[in-house]
Amino acid sequence: MGKSTFGNTFTVTTWGESHGKALGAVIDGCPAGLSLCEEDIQKYLNRRKPGQSRFTTARKEDDLVEILSGVFEGRTTGTPISIMVRNTDQRSRDYGNIATSYRPGHADYTFDQKYGFRDYRGGGRSSARETIGRVAAGAIASKILGELGIRFCTYSKSIGSVSISHIDPEEINRNAFYMPDAEAASKAAAYLEDCMSRKDSAGGVVECRITGVPAGLGDPVFGKLDAILAQAVMSIGAVKAVEIGDGTAVTSLNGSTDNDGFCMKDGNITKTSNHAGGIMGGISDGSEIILRASIKPTPSISQPQQTVSSAGEELSLEIHGRHDPIIVPRAVVVVESMCALTIVDALFSNMSARMDRVKEFYSEL
Repeated sequence: MGKSTFGNTFTVTTWGESHGKALGAVIDGCPAGLSLCEEDIQKYLNRRKPGQSRFTTARKEDDLVEILSGVFEGRTTGTPISIMVRNTDQRSRDYGNIATSYRPGHADYTFDQKYGFRDYRGGGRSSARETIGRVAAGAIASKILGELGIRFCTYSKSIGSVSISHIDPEEINRNAFYMPDAEAASKAAAYLEDCMSRKDSAGGVVECRITGVPAGLGDPVFGKLDAILAQAVMSIGAVKAVEIGDGTAVTSLNGSTDNDGFCMKDGNITKTSNHAGGIMGGISDGSEIILRASIKPTPSISQPQQTVSSAGEELSLEIHGRHDPIIVPRAVVVVESMCALTIVDALFSNMSARMDRVKEFYSEL
């Protein structure tokens, strides 16, 4: 299987399956000297682990991280960092009824068509548990960015038909949905209770806001920063659309309202608005980067659904086992992690973009 690696200078390769012995990642390109311990990574994994509320899968996994290489005496060595999380609560028997049939909304059929063979236990490599490696790597990327003053504010913007009306950063970690609006979170709970009573699921939108990103990241053609961010976030299994700035709303605007003007503030060039979401011409402009990811409803539901077996037999399938009625809350940290990986890789790649800065760096040696 190809393309399990993301990035060019700062790279992450994820490995493992949902019902295998373990999952993890190998991160290469991390500078030496970064303070790093397992707790730094565990904090991020705790945001995505199952069993946090009645609105997530009942699978009981502590998702405890182990750093196997690349760190010595609390600091990175500059060599590959290998990270592992062991699976401890698999129930492969829950998937026996789908061994020869294709679950609607899943990768079962397409995976089978590509490889002629598939791990039907929870989806194998297509499982959402693959994101453990992404989040572990994202924790490292976020720590690098934090030392440069780059910060993230990521949350559930909407769940089903329920949308936030304001952003209170302090509220994000106070409710089960990572919503920055307590009233919206309460309405989301009621909405999901109704979905669950009907053995159904829901989708929603995750919004990620990144501050402190310097102007100049990204390339003007195929390496556009917004294009790479979109690729990174779209690689998350449940994401079906990505927007930057005003996103699809630009189709109803005019140039006079969509264009961001420039002005001087405290002796620096800044923008009068941020319709572009912090990226213009594929290159960061120094203002806040705003990205939204649209997450589809969890495809595993207990309602009867029409499908076929691998032998072509038409049948009705009810999916049993432990599944999230909504993916959105646990996807918040995954979206943030993929954005962090993208920004770090862009920063490191940008270090050689200008000859004057290359000379400035090496003149100090």
